[in-house]
Amino acid sequence: MRLSSTVIQQGGEVPARYTSDGENISPELSWQDFPDKTQSFVLIVHDPDAPRPGGFTHWVLYNIPPSTSHIDENISHDEQVAGLGLQGNNDGGKTGYIGPAPPSGTHRYFFRLFAIDKMLDLPPGATHKQVSAAIKGHILAQAELVGTYENKSEQAA
Repeated sequence: MRLSSTVIQQGGEVPARYTSDGENISPELSWQDFPDKTQSFVLIVHDPDAPRPGGFTHWVLYNIPPSTSHIDENISHDEQVAGLGLQGNNDGGKTGYIGPAPPSGTHRYFFRLFAIDKMLDLPPGATHKQVSAAIKGHILAQAELVGTYENKSEQAA
């Protein structure tokens, strides 16, 4: 399975538009070559370099239908997004995407897509931990796209 984006290259910088320095909107993502038995997808965007135990989760999206292989940019912050699935709470305590805003240094942002063999029995607003526990033992394949970002206001200081 492969995960890609027209705006984030593997290992490259996340464009400011998708961060707290810009419009803070979710980026476009696409995937292909997933298993035929996929019943749903889960997307988790996580910063393991954040200065807090376990890092910082920026986006949790789950119960993405198996007929979907693309996410447009600027997804709403609604708990349920028509044709796309359910959104969980990020580590900022809000539903939907929150862009990179590292307090210092360059951080890595892991966009991880999981193909799973079921729809998750979770309500909207589930946390990264809840979704990770629910997919355990049900992952058919996974793909990863890593972007980096350094806070621009820090660079100017």
